[in-house]
Amino acid sequence: MSSSDMQTTPTVTASNAQTAGWWWAALGMLCFSFTLPATRLAVPEFGSYLVGFGRSALAGVLALALLLVLRENIPERRHWLGLGIVAAGTVFGFSVFTALALKTVPASHGAVVVGLLPAATAIAAVLLARERPRPAFWLVCGLGVVAVLIFAVVQGAGQLAAGDIYLLLAVIFAAAGYAEGGRLARELGGWRVVSWALAFSLPLTLLATFLSPWPTQLPSGTAWVAFGYVSLVSVFLGFFAWYKGLALGGVARAGQVQLLQPVLTVLWSALLLGEHVGVATVVASLVVVGIALLSRVTR
Repeated sequence: MSSSDMQTTPTVTASNAQTAGWWWAALGMLCFSFTLPATRLAVPEFGSYLVGFGRSALAGVLALALLLVLRENIPERRHWLGLGIVAAGTVFGFSVFTALALKTVPASHGAVVVGLLPAATAIAAVLLARERPRPAFWLVCGLGVVAVLIFAVVQGAGQLAAGDIYLLLAVIFAAAGYAEGGRLARELGGWRVVSWALAFSLPLTLLATFLSPWPTQLPSGTAWVAFGYVSLVSVFLGFFAWYKGLALGGVARAGQVQLLQPVLTVLWSALLLGEHVGVATVVASLVVVGIALLSRVTR
C-alpha cells in the first residue's frame, strides 16, 4: 500500500461512518416523527401522566426482558452517571413533558417547538460529548433555528402558553439524553444504552404508573394502538437506530437530521389527526428540508 493510500484510508473510513450514521439517525428520526401525533391520540383517553410514565414502564419491562434473555452484564460503574442522564432526559423528561403539553396544544404546534431539538442537541454535544463542530456547522445550525422559528410563526406558535413551556422543557431534557446517549453508544452500543436506561428506571416508572390517575372508561382501540406505538417504538426501538446513528456520525452532525422531524410530524398530524396544513406551512417545510440537507454536507 502506498503512503498516499495510507493517508486517505482513515478519511474514507470516517466519511463512510458519518454517512452510515446519518442514515441510522434518519431511521430513528422517522420513528420519532410519529411520537407527537400518537401521544396526542393517547392522552385524551389515558391521561397525561399515565401516557408519560406508562409508556416508559412498558418499554422498561421489554428492555429488561431483552437484557435477561441475552444475559447481558450490568454496565460498569463508570457508565452509571451517563445512563442516569439518558434516563432523566428521554425516559422521564421528554416523555412526561410532551404528554403534558399535548393535552392542550395540537401535535403540529408541538412539532415546531420540538424542531429546536437539533440545535439544543448540538449544544449538549459540546457540553457532554466534548464534540467540537466547525464554524460552518454552527452557521447551518443557526439557520436551522431561524427556519424553525419561521415555522413556528406560520403555525401560530408565537404566543407562549403553558404547553410551550412544557415543550421547551422536553427539548432541554431530550437534548441532554441524546448527547449523553450518543456518547455512551460508542462504548456500549445504542440498544444497550436505551435498554439499560429503561431497566434502571423501571422501579420508578412502575411506581409512577400505578400512582397516576387511571381512565374511568376503557380506552378505544385507536388510543391503545397509539399508546403501544409510543411505548414500543418512541421510547424503545427507535433509539436503537437513533443512538447508533449518533455514535457513528457524531452527536451534533447526525442529530441535525432531526430538522426534518417537524415536517414529517406536521404531515402525520394532518393525515392522522385531520389538523390543517396551509400553503405557507409547506413552504416553510421545504426550507427546513433544505437546511437539513445543507447540514449533511457541512464538514
